[in-house]
Amino acid sequence: MLKFSANLSLLFTELDFMQRFKAARDAGFNAVEVQFPYAFSAQAIQQQVEEHRLELMLFNIDAADLLQGGEGLAAVPEKVEQFKRAVEKARDYAEILHPQVINVLPGRCLDASRAAEYLQTFQQNLSYVCNQFADMSVRIVFEAINIHDMPGFLIFTGRQMLEVLEGVQQPNLYLQYDLYHMLRMQEDCLGFLQQHWQKVGHIQFADCPGRGQPGSGAADLISVFNFIEQSGYDGWLGAEYNPQGTTVASLDWLQDFQRSLGT
Repeated sequence: MLKFSANLSLLFTELDFMQRFKAARDAGFNAVEVQFPYAFSAQAIQQQVEEHRLELMLFNIDAADLLQGGEGLAAVPEKVEQFKRAVEKARDYAEILHPQVINVLPGRCLDASRAAEYLQTFQQNLSYVCNQFADMSVRIVFEAINIHDMPGFLIFTGRQMLEVLEGVQQPNLYLQYDLYHMLRMQEDCLGFLQQHWQKVGHIQFADCPGRGQPGSGAADLISVFNFIEQSGYDGWLGAEYNPQGTTVASLDWLQDFQRSLGT
């Protein structure tokens, strides 16, 4: 059975952050994810999670200036120590919030001549993260992001993700496969998942183009969802889209799935 989580960094943004947990539960979600929780205490987030009977499924290790157009932390050779401090903070949050998944954003390389150096640094940092979380029941994931929305992003194809996974060789490392980003790169998402779903630790989705809710674009997400449901994938599917209209009004797709499952 498909399990959907609500990404509270994009959904229910009509509300203050701490009000979004209740809104997600009221809308029918049993789990939530947050891109970067660090503006709030882990204890305050955990209180909301417990009060509304949710799981906090995923959050990212801090990526510093990435969302402001910078290179982030995870692949920059000169920022290794800063990245390790971010990992330590993420572990502190994980010890309280008990996420199933921790995501490491590769970030950008704005000097193409250093791409190989950045990739090597990223792989070394990924291995470090895996070791730091080896004693916790958590999957470490990393993702590719399309270079139309984020020019210069270091990893932007499924093939690159597979190469990094092979290069790092850690038992708790998986792929985070974002359907929107790979559709934006014109990849065959269904074909990729059919071949590699066992290497995927988390899936996120939005329609394409536009990054809106399912049904707002041209992507055949239903075929992908149907395959995932029939496969052995046991993770969650994170709704990480920009609602067209209010979040509640954008949830027809979720209600359709709930009706089809008799829930």
